[in-house]
Amino acid sequence: MENAIDDLKYSLHKGFIDRSIVHQGHHVPKLLINNAEENVLSTVIDELQKCQSFMISVAFITESGLASLKAHLYDLAQKGVKGKILTSNYLGFNTPKMYEELLKLKNVEVRLTEVPGFHAKGYIFEHDQFSSLIVGSSNLTSNALKVNYEHNILFSTHQNGDLVHRVKHQFTDLWEQSTPLTPDWIAHYREVYQPQAVQRVFEDSRLQTDLINRVDDATQIEPNLMQVEALQSLSNVRARGEDRALIISATGTGKTIMSALDVRQAEPERFLFVVHSETILNDAMRAYQKVLATEPASAFGKLSGQHKDMDAKYLFATVQTLSKAHIYSQFDPASFDYIVFDEAHRSAADTYQRIFHYFKPQFMLGMTATPERTDDLNIFEQFNYNVAYEIRLQKALESEILCPFHYFGVSDYVQDGMVVDDNSQLRYLTSDERVKYILDRTRYYGYSGDVLKGLIFVSRKHEAVELAEKLTQQGIATTALTGSDSQQRRNTVIQQLKDGEINYIITVDLFNEGIDIPEINQVVMLRGTQSSIIFVQQLGRGLRKSPNKDYVTVIDFIGNYKNNYLIPIALSGDHSHNKDNYRKFLTDNAPLRGVSTINFEEVAKKKVFESIQSATLNEMKMIVEAYQNVKNRIGRTPTLMDFIEQNSLDPDVLLSKFANYEIFLEKKAQVTPRISESASKNLTFMSKELAQGLKS
Repeated sequence: MENAIDDLKYSLHKGFIDRSIVHQGHHVPKLLINNAEENVLSTVIDELQKCQSFMISVAFITESGLASLKAHLYDLAQKGVKGKILTSNYLGFNTPKMYEELLKLKNVEVRLTEVPGFHAKGYIFEHDQFSSLIVGSSNLTSNALKVNYEHNILFSTHQNGDLVHRVKHQFTDLWEQSTPLTPDWIAHYREVYQPQAVQRVFEDSRLQTDLINRVDDATQIEPNLMQVEALQSLSNVRARGEDRALIISATGTGKTIMSALDVRQAEPERFLFVVHSETILNDAMRAYQKVLATEPASAFGKLSGQHKDMDAKYLFATVQTLSKAHIYSQFDPASFDYIVFDEAHRSAADTYQRIFHYFKPQFMLGMTATPERTDDLNIFEQFNYNVAYEIRLQKALESEILCPFHYFGVSDYVQDGMVVDDNSQLRYLTSDERVKYILDRTRYYGYSGDVLKGLIFVSRKHEAVELAEKLTQQGIATTALTGSDSQQRRNTVIQQLKDGEINYIITVDLFNEGIDIPEINQVVMLRGTQSSIIFVQQLGRGLRKSPNKDYVTVIDFIGNYKNNYLIPIALSGDHSHNKDNYRKFLTDNAPLRGVSTINFEEVAKKKVFESIQSATLNEMKMIVEAYQNVKNRIGRTPTLMDFIEQNSLDPDVLLSKFANYEIFLEKKAQVTPRISESASKNLTFMSKELAQGLKS
């Protein structure tokens, strides 16, 4: 007791009287702001995880802001920790659907005050002998907790202190005068709710942060951040006399529009767009027609199974048709000035290679979100190592090019002490009990918007079909799509999801890439993570911006899968294979910039930690693969610093297997010895002493 009071005394003295004193206590007052290094949300989560109860008093709450706390509130409920939230309808900001989300919190009591001008922003956390308070400018919204310029103070007070007594008394007094949140109250509020009030208040903010490509009446498309930078880089590449380049851009960032904008600035006499499916072909041609609005409709044509518009100025071709000798031989090799290869990572296929080597354009552009391949083809070499621009998932989110997401790692269903793993039988995966559990978790974490439009990934075709039937029986209209379905059926089902006629499409890996459904507002993963690339591809299905959503909910059911360690690799984009990095990522309350969040229920997080612990991340195969990827990218034998600069393997991981890097090159990379035996010994010593310095 005395130690706690002394700690509090010294903390307050340092915070309010003399900042020069040396004190490392737990209660030093702190200014909470949002910037690249910290945010308000991480402190709120930290206090929630440690508290015995909590009280929150805020005027404004958004679904997205609430979503960032849901997993943590669920864990508190499992521990019996309860809380109260007091809010209001000030300015008509809070939506009926947000109130419905509040009702899902079984351990949180919610009331509404009718005090005029209620504009409070306070968070109170009760601990054993003291209370912590956050008071300032942050409401319970994603922007206020992670992005906006905010000022909040975190400070602690003893449970007998006058200040906390007054704060809690004021909260309690207002609480007693407030109205409990109930379904009937929400139904009445929905009838009188006018969202226009919200739009007027926040119109300026929305205009500043909304980076969706806008098409005005004159069909003039305004490039987003990624597109502006990529266009300038492509212009520079051509100015240097290069005839080909590669764009690496996360799914949903606008690669197709960007390429159309570049075609507009390059002004080729004839143009060819090569794609692997007719669905993408149609989408691409529509995008180009918007960008090249001054061109007549007759200038655009298709080359596919049913279309042979061979003379079109802007020709969009499926690789399946164009790769046939009797088709491509009808064109002169120099027919097209500019060729775009969509999904360029597919270019190892013979069909792509025939097209690639036959045509001789003035400029060739490859576009991909995933340039890494496991076959012998080096996509970087194909495009002369000219990476004109690269933007991966994390940067795209920070730049607000993509739709924000809230990821929830939840524990999969446990039956008779058994959790889903890589060998679970079909009857278990589609049991009535597991289906009920899946519905419970997906309903709790919810979705943005008025209508659920979700995509579910499973591990087997039969599982997809049976699960679709059972979800439909539960009143959730669901359709399974597999590789055996025709393109026409796929298009029909996709349109049904877009129109809200069904709520879910369930698939195995059909939608990993090459599908565009911006309306998706929930992605559910009911399968183990097989690779970080596939994980990001599946997550990316929901990251395109759309008017029907403010964010996408990603729910990952984590079973006893041996590859669970791939989850932090995929979400962080960190390919160092450094276990400490992944553990730190899991314990960080807010590892992503922007409003997106990553949340794990406690049991699920434990499973990922166990997977990291048991995984062998310095296997020889992994090290050689990382070496080859870096070599492919830069076109020469990498140095250790190249691994760091290319966001690849941590040199410590490589040096855990080899005394020095030269030994690795000789034994595993077929590099002729470059140094003497004595020099190798010196290098071994230097490697042990200085390897850590490479990362600092």
